[in-house]
Amino acid sequence: MPHVDIKCFPRELNDEQKAALAEDIAGVIIRHLNSKESSISVALNQIAPDDWKTQVWDTDIAPQMAQLIKKPGYDM
Repeated sequence: MPHVDIKCFPRELNDEQKAALAEDIAGVIIRHLNSKESSISVALNQIAPDDWKTQVWDTDIAPQMAQLIKKPGYDM
């Protein structure tokens, strides 16, 4: 039951673009984890740049740095 939670700075994406993003992400999960499409969920959470450190870096990135399979190329 893979769940992908994408956090990014705000973007102007319409529903069609969001659906295409979710489809592409699901395709990668299917290919690499051999998951069924019906078991995959994808969330898109847009975080204001001023809130990134407290809402993402401090809670999701820094505490889990050792477990990240792709580490960020920046530091805070």
